[in-house]
Amino acid sequence: MTQYLTGFGLGMRRPHYRSYIDGTAPVDFIEVISENFMIAGGKPLDTLLKARSNYSLALHGVSMSIGSADGLSDAYLIELRRLVDIMQPAVVSDHLCWTRIDQFNSHDLLPLPYTEEALDVVCRNIDLAQETLGRRMLLENPSSYIAFPGAMMEWEFLAEMTRRTGCGLLLDVNNIHVSAVNHGFLAADYLAGIPMGSVGQIHLAGHVQGEHLLIDTHDQPVPPQVWALYRTAMTLAGPVPTMIERDDNIPELAELCDELEVARGISAEAAGERIAA
Repeated sequence: MTQYLTGFGLGMRRPHYRSYIDGTAPVDFIEVISENFMIAGGKPLDTLLKARSNYSLALHGVSMSIGSADGLSDAYLIELRRLVDIMQPAVVSDHLCWTRIDQFNSHDLLPLPYTEEALDVVCRNIDLAQETLGRRMLLENPSSYIAFPGAMMEWEFLAEMTRRTGCGLLLDVNNIHVSAVNHGFLAADYLAGIPMGSVGQIHLAGHVQGEHLLIDTHDQPVPPQVWALYRTAMTLAGPVPTMIERDDNIPELAELCDELEVARGISAEAAGERIAA
């Protein structure tokens, strides 16, 4: 049975599997990387089924390659649809990027030029994915390290993408901060430019300072700048399901849950600010 995504969640990572299987993790939902479970059976799928019985589920993909000019992989979509049918997740999402050309998968979230031509490709691929999966998808804004001359701003691209396809947005607040610092735009302009009514989920994460750019690493606690931006986003968007991503340097579950409590507090304060306004 499909469950709606509400509240505050975490990415389900291997060190904490037992707590999710037991249902003792104090979270409202879990998110997993889709590709890790796109298999016919076995222990990984059994583990997810047991965790799924306790929590609402979000499937988050990294290899759909929604920006591929040569289209989406039929085999990939079939496998993902099978997983969706088994798990009945509340959310299916992927990234606004490309990862594949011909049969080669880079296993990296490669950047798109935000041009009209790229927008046509992305929208065509989203339409196919949503039709095949039989549901609306969420697309995540990426961290950006290069810019393309003559392209529209990312938030303009996202707004038109959602308008044309009816897809939703997975708003990664950390990625907005990273891209804003790297490219010199205002994160506030980004938030003002996207259709907040299309935001179906929010990600929070950490990053590190590289030699010249901020690098989205998902291996650090959420920093103060990202918390501040999250407060603004929640004030604008309302109560959107929020989760913390930690993909490396994974701490004890209790530490992540403490971070999640910060998100709960900020969300509550943002709700109070909306009422006062």
